[in-house]
Amino acid sequence: MKNIILTLKIFAVVLLLTSCSDSFLDVNEDPNNPTTVTPDLMLPVAQGYSAFIQERDRGQNTIGNLFMYNWSQSDGFSWYEDEFTYNVTPSFYQQIFNYTYTNVLKQYTALENLEGGEYSYYQAIAKIMKAYHFQILVDTYGDIPYSEALQRGGNPTPKYDKAEDIYADLIVQLSAAIDLIKAAPSLDVTLLQPDAGDDMMFDGNMTTWIKFANTVKLRVLVRQSDLAGQTDYIKTELSKITAEGSGYMTANATVNLGYVNEADRQNPKWAGYGKQPAGNNTLTNDATCASDYILSYLQNSGDGRLDRIYEKPASGHLGVKQGELNYDVPVVDQWVPAKVSNLGPGILKSFDQDAVLLTASEAYFNQAEAVFKGLMPGDAKVLYQKGIESSFVYLGLTATNASDYYSRNANLIGWDASANKIQAIITQKWIALNGIDAIQSWFDYTRTGYPSNLPISATASSSDRPVRLAYPSSEITSNSGNLPAQPNAFTQKIFWAN
Repeated sequence: MKNIILTLKIFAVVLLLTSCSDSFLDVNEDPNNPTTVTPDLMLPVAQGYSAFIQERDRGQNTIGNLFMYNWSQSDGFSWYEDEFTYNVTPSFYQQIFNYTYTNVLKQYTALENLEGGEYSYYQAIAKIMKAYHFQILVDTYGDIPYSEALQRGGNPTPKYDKAEDIYADLIVQLSAAIDLIKAAPSLDVTLLQPDAGDDMMFDGNMTTWIKFANTVKLRVLVRQSDLAGQTDYIKTELSKITAEGSGYMTANATVNLGYVNEADRQNPKWAGYGKQPAGNNTLTNDATCASDYILSYLQNSGDGRLDRIYEKPASGHLGVKQGELNYDVPVVDQWVPAKVSNLGPGILKSFDQDAVLLTASEAYFNQAEAVFKGLMPGDAKVLYQKGIESSFVYLGLTATNASDYYSRNANLIGWDASANKIQAIITQKWIALNGIDAIQSWFDYTRTGYPSNLPISATASSSDRPVRLAYPSSEITSNSGNLPAQPNAFTQKIFWAN
């Protein structure tokens, strides 16, 4: 029955996706206006947008994997030249900014703006998801439109708010969403309850939504944990999460619209990097392979996840140096798609796989970091090991496989054997997010410098990878009066890394 509901919903979602306006940073002419579209249709559209910007070809996960030297390029393709040269211009990956505002945030804002207490659960979900996406935008660009953005035509040229101020308000908004969920049952209204037919993340389980909100809060707070003067604030906010009582995510936060093996209806990662409905590989699948460094790292550390993250050709694993220009030296056709390690079966599972927005692994690693730094109570070692275990299980391995791995007396693998615990946490998080949510690893690298000794592309234009993206061309055209000066993408770090 659920599959029938999902099938019906996805037709509505597709219609709304294809009718979405491209009007920028406002919902003045919103085809998904809440007066004509009910929340049970609005929510899956919004969640579909969330999945798309995360998992699409050239989306958030893509840039993370390329900047973190996870992925490279097979012979015969010129697929990632801008990524390998670090050509961070206003047009470079501007879809992250543009699509998030004009589709993702616009849709959640329409949902949040529904009037009436009966919509409390939907309003709370919208608040949570807006905070989730706004944090990624801040971490990618720094100062962004926030307080004046998305005002339904009231201000098409919103000001740019300080990244620090936005971060502070994200905690406020997430707390307000949790309060809204908890207060909703006592309202003198007939609540509309999201369910498996329209909530494609948590089937309307509002306790799980609170856990997700707490986990996003944790991400926001841990990212600031190296800043001077923030310790008391972070401890206070983490103690509020503990007092609230719902805890953090213990499973992956995912979206599934009822993906089917038809054009424009597959999981977006599979559609970009897997196979077309007819069964042939996409060009991006053939073009994308493991880097030489990541394969060597996983092989040298005896990591059992290797064959799940990257496919193993008949001739054995083979990676390609980023920026490789002499593909035929020393052997002609040595790095063609059939001979290199393309994305593996733990990453590309099927056309109907869930789209991952936030992993349980990251939730555990963030808790481990907070505990180790003395920001909250707990057992950092146990949380670290749970992070590794969650990674193994997601990729199709077992908890026993994970235990065999993290029980080894090896630096950056075994907790007790690792002299630098933060380095171990961030390095294991990098492995766990490989191919799944690697933009978070890029943020971590900018903040901590881990994993250490990470190479850069052979054709890189600087001595290290970028620390942020440039403001997009669309903002130069439409909001130049408020646009800050373009930052140096290689030296001007986001506030939490300075």
